[in-house]
Amino acid sequence: MRKRRTFKKELSKYDFLTTASETAESMGRDVYIVGGFVRDLILSRKKNEMDFLVVGDGPSFATQFAQRLGISHINIFKNFGTAHFKYNDYDLEFVGARKESYNKNSRNPSVTAGSFEDDIQRRDFTINTLALSLNKKNFGRLIDIYGGYEDIDSKLIKTPLDPYITFNDDPLRIMRAIRFASQLGFEIAEPTLEAITLMRERLSIISQERITDELFKILASNVPSIGLKYLYETKVLHIIFPEIANLAGVEQRKDYHHKDVFYHTCQVVDNIAPKTDDVYLRFAALVHDIAKPHTKRFVEGTGWTFHGHEDLGAKLMKSIFIRLKLPMHKLEYIKTLVKLHLRPIALAKEIVTDSAIRRLIVEADEFLEDLITLCRADITSKNPNKVTKYLKNYDRVMSRVLEVKEKDRLRAFQSPVRGEEIMSLLNLKPSRLVGVIKSSIEEAILEGIIPNTYQASYEYMMANYKRWIDDFNQPK
Repeated sequence: MRKRRTFKKELSKYDFLTTASETAESMGRDVYIVGGFVRDLILSRKKNEMDFLVVGDGPSFATQFAQRLGISHINIFKNFGTAHFKYNDYDLEFVGARKESYNKNSRNPSVTAGSFEDDIQRRDFTINTLALSLNKKNFGRLIDIYGGYEDIDSKLIKTPLDPYITFNDDPLRIMRAIRFASQLGFEIAEPTLEAITLMRERLSIISQERITDELFKILASNVPSIGLKYLYETKVLHIIFPEIANLAGVEQRKDYHHKDVFYHTCQVVDNIAPKTDDVYLRFAALVHDIAKPHTKRFVEGTGWTFHGHEDLGAKLMKSIFIRLKLPMHKLEYIKTLVKLHLRPIALAKEIVTDSAIRRLIVEADEFLEDLITLCRADITSKNPNKVTKYLKNYDRVMSRVLEVKEKDRLRAFQSPVRGEEIMSLLNLKPSRLVGVIKSSIEEAILEGIIPNTYQASYEYMMANYKRWIDDFNQPK
């Protein structure tokens, strides 16, 4: 795309930015919108967060700007020199221009006031160094010091400075680089990729919560495998989630899978992504085969088998949740999906008992639909005939599930002929026989022998009650 020099027209759509420009003019400050909003504006992606860079005191500008907008509630963080408030549907963040210096053992920098250039060069990637002026003299002008516009055009992730310095200063940027590549469908520039690989051990100073947050943002992207493969290729995955890295190189039968369990897993996550925005269902797809390396056995005439990997995988989840600092209220959900992910295909037979289907319904409980979604995503064969066959099998299972659920729902119904009426009509005393007669009428309704009406039930009872009494009284 041809580089644009101004976005005045686009910014004019946001009436409050005109107020921001007037505030900056009255205070004699230079103010810019920077970072993700600018990047996403160029990419035609909607974003409701704006970062304002103020050359000078950010909170004082934010305070006056808020007053002009009639906003009374504003959050000021004096220790960080930042401010925040909401206006309509927009989150507005303000910071004074600054420069940073880092200590080797922390990603938290020492911060001092700086120039516009100082602030721009401290940013993580060139695509996030772009700025749009809100100043009256050049409102809407694009300032692009590090070629971020061209990198957006080329779909490239790279750092504005030496990547080794960038990642050494703040190792979380290693995860962010891969996350942006996954979210935007971009490639990571070779020098940046090499630096990620060599600097990956620096992630040891990053809190687990921040790492897990970035991992889940990768899982939330449209094509998560982009990020997962970068994590594996750079060996970052070996540090942050070794159990998933260990899936690589594990061969399996190719009935409806990839040969390699890691790349099969990547495909499963990609398959499930269009079906759900629930990142925990996507996480279930990531970990569903996690125990295969532990259960791998070669059987002559069959090939590689992984008997019990679903049960062991479910058992591993608690320790993984603790290590990744995931919310424990999600543990049972993930354990259930991992444990049962092979069960539905085993029930996809022409003849399967109601009790087997009922057991699946009970064990999966409220997670049944998500389980079937995972099972469908687990089909990664490149043979379209096999894919169609297995999808039809799952359709058959769900059809049986609905059938059994309907039977069970009917079984819980109130019989059209009540126990008291049976005793009155047939001159019986309270006994187990009354229950037998009542159950016989209900079974006839369930089996479709008679309709679920009082008249049909009454006539059926009067025609059959002598036989039922004789059967009941037969010596056992």
